[in-house]
Amino acid sequence: MSVLSGKKVLLGVTAGIAAYKTAYIVRLFIKAGAEVRVVMTPEAKEFVTPLTLSTLSKNEVISSFTNEEGETWNNHVDLGLWADFMLIAPATANSLSKMANGHSDNILLATYLSAKCPVYFAPAMDLDMYKHPSTKKSIQQLESFQNKMIPVGSGELASGLSGEGRMAEPDEIIQFIENDLKSQLPLYRKKILITAGPTYEAIDPVRYIGNHSSGKMGYALAEAAAGLGAEVILVSGPTALQVKHQNVKLIRVTSAQEMYEEVHAFYAEVDVAIAAAAVSDYRPRQVASQKIKKDTAEISIELEKTKDILLSLGEAKKDQFLIGFALETENEVENAKGKLKRKNLDFIVLNSLNDKGAGFKESTNKIRIIYPDQIKEFGLKTKQEVAKDILNEVIYHYED
Repeated sequence: MSVLSGKKVLLGVTAGIAAYKTAYIVRLFIKAGAEVRVVMTPEAKEFVTPLTLSTLSKNEVISSFTNEEGETWNNHVDLGLWADFMLIAPATANSLSKMANGHSDNILLATYLSAKCPVYFAPAMDLDMYKHPSTKKSIQQLESFQNKMIPVGSGELASGLSGEGRMAEPDEIIQFIENDLKSQLPLYRKKILITAGPTYEAIDPVRYIGNHSSGKMGYALAEAAAGLGAEVILVSGPTALQVKHQNVKLIRVTSAQEMYEEVHAFYAEVDVAIAAAAVSDYRPRQVASQKIKKDTAEISIELEKTKDILLSLGEAKKDQFLIGFALETENEVENAKGKLKRKNLDFIVLNSLNDKGAGFKESTNKIRIIYPDQIKEFGLKTKQEVAKDILNEVIYHYED
């Protein structure tokens, strides 16, 4: 899932030869999950047709203050308020000058002047026009308005000259905006390791010891952390769940030992570790190489302890912010506080099987977040909402 997913994008197209690239820009926005509306200067229609852009965006293209019959008003204020951000591409020297000086002789410029959202612009013009002091002044003025310029490319221009002035390529424009949006997210440049799901400990080739964990909490945390800008490594035990966000690296494991090895392979390089997996505490000491036949009335399986992954992370902790989970049925707060201290955690998330709607396989959860010096209580929420509550605590930690 791209950071552009769900964004409302207003694309402004001015009258330059690079306008033909806007068809590709619209396609890339739509592919990333954004909703796109297009507003054009009247002259821009000579370079790319409204029909093309309306077909690709699945929205009517607006190029004048009224419709063709002159009966319906196209409200530029509503357009500016609708958008999460506005992109003007290509931005010609003429339009840049008008934008910088507050001129409003077409609906695109009126919309720009009304926009309350962030504005990006991608200049496109010939070499001498781009280098002219008036153009440089226009760009400086727009940047002083907190508008963001997408750098021009260098190469062959429409005039036959070669140099600066080419509009950035569509994929470069999308990448620039994605990177800028990511940089504003609270967990940008943070690397987070999350464990999720159960582990299965083999008895024989077809049987195992496991638990009822669905992995929903860990996966919700992974998706939410990625949505907040983090790079996420999700180490998951057996579950049918999938990840959607492109910033989540999913590593599937089966046993506690496999999870231990994968977690420690990444732990040194992460900023935050959240141990949401329900790891098996015991495993069979001996694993049968063939399926055990049911030819006796009873069977005994000798168990041994698995490695305590969370304890090992606490012992190896340097600068990592370490979070654990505790699922309790009695003496809940006391047991959770003991685990918090024993395993060297920064905070622990307590859920109780005594709370209706909490625990394994549920789509909801009710938690308490326990620090060494305080307890924060939360009501019953979806696991997606619970994930946000937990990650807000991580954000508060880095804001202090």
